[in-house]
Amino acid sequence: MSFINEFKEFAVKGNVIDMAVGVVIGGAFGKIVGSLVNDIVMPIMGKLVGGVDFTNLFINLGSGEFASLAEAEKAGAPLIKYGVFINTTLDFVIIAFAIFMAIKAINKLKRETPPEPEAPKADPEDIVLLREIRDSLKRD
Repeated sequence: MSFINEFKEFAVKGNVIDMAVGVVIGGAFGKIVGSLVNDIVMPIMGKLVGGVDFTNLFINLGSGEFASLAEAEKAGAPLIKYGVFINTTLDFVIIAFAIFMAIKAINKLKRETPPEPEAPKADPEDIVLLREIRDSLKRD
């Protein structure tokens, strides 16, 4: 029974639930970024570099000629798919930048204004009396 209680305590702690929500949102966010890269960014970049479709950029390591990546994959040719690598790298950069901006915004909201410095405390009465005695002895 102790094992079940320990597991229940672990599973319902806030950190585990927060992590689960983060994984679900991260998966959805990954799909959005993938669409952004594949459907918006890469066509624009392809147009800028002369109409190149990055997803079809590959190096065939085998024999034969293939017009597209799909044909080469269907034939089972050994390939270096550097166009797919470019897409994946852009996905990562965009996701990393978006997470950086989100964390930066969250940290800005979390920052507390520093407490105002406290006014100096008045000296204790015995110290004040000792200073007065010292000062009066110096005058005499």
